[in-house]
Amino acid sequence: MPGLPRMRTDTGPPLYAALDLGTNNCRLLVATPLTRGFRVIDSFSRMVRLGEGLGSTGRLGEAAMERALEAIALCAERLARRPTRRMRAVATEACRKAANGAGFLARVRDATGIAFEVIGPREEAELAVESCASLLAGPEHRALLFDIGGGSTELAWLRARRPGEPPSEVIGCASVPMGVVTLAERWGERAFTAAGFAAMVEDAVAAFRPFDDIHRIGDEIRRGGVRLIGTSGTVTTLAGVALGLPRYSRALIDGHTLSGAEADDALAALCALGRPGLLAHPCVGPGRVEFVLPGCAVFAAIRRLWPAARVTVADRGLREGMLIRLMRADRARHQRRPCRPRPASADPAPAA
Repeated sequence: MPGLPRMRTDTGPPLYAALDLGTNNCRLLVATPLTRGFRVIDSFSRMVRLGEGLGSTGRLGEAAMERALEAIALCAERLARRPTRRMRAVATEACRKAANGAGFLARVRDATGIAFEVIGPREEAELAVESCASLLAGPEHRALLFDIGGGSTELAWLRARRPGEPPSEVIGCASVPMGVVTLAERWGERAFTAAGFAAMVEDAVAAFRPFDDIHRIGDEIRRGGVRLIGTSGTVTTLAGVALGLPRYSRALIDGHTLSGAEADDALAALCALGRPGLLAHPCVGPGRVEFVLPGCAVFAAIRRLWPAARVTVADRGLREGMLIRLMRADRARHQRRPCRPRPASADPAPAA
């Protein structure tokens, strides 16, 4: 088994790593800082379906844990080849919710040397906001950021920043226990029927409505000046459909803004494909076909409650937010480090 990931000791560019273990995916990102942002050196993503069966049993299943452990071991091998200055590994909804989540993470540490932190919903939302900071500058004074995950959907209601202003402020956030895995398991093949899809949308609307009751986001949208920002496989797939891409392209999708009408048209087009069409679609494929319509149902509920004029699509999330925080903390540490006086020279002073 791999040993502990090593810290970087050479004199090359510093490397930072972020590892995110979610309900559906295990993702790793290794990057080096630039003057603005960072450059990705290595990345890894694998669908592990850690939350499979969690909704009915309350526990992580053995097969799901084995899949996740195998993916994490591969990440540990990559990290061993690229020693990092700092790294962080976090686990989210599945490990928060499962009765055996802590035991599984202890098993992961013993096997791979990687110690995961289970983060709470607010930090999960804040990391997503951190990753999307550069997309929040615009004319709107408010933004609703949503992240449709495997086991939950994170919502963050933001006071958006304008160019030259301080970073965006999180007014309120919520983690709604409704994600693509939980819906797919609950609805099964019915998700591919018109009646099943409509019922999923109603469920999601009911789950999100309390957040609107608190923050009156719908009222703000009716007055104007609110934008939606989505970060998840669902919204990036919708953007690929809206743009008519022959294959997925992060460069074309990350940061792209759809009008509300374009987003709704892409949603309708994706829902009309059915299982055969989704299987064949270049932005979907067989690995994700079970989760597309549940994700679309969540998006449809968001659009029904909060029909903002614009939807910005972000192909970024927790890993990017973690990297930004790690790099910022290092810069601050170096700036605070006191200057040491230069030692006196051992050479005799020149004669006057």
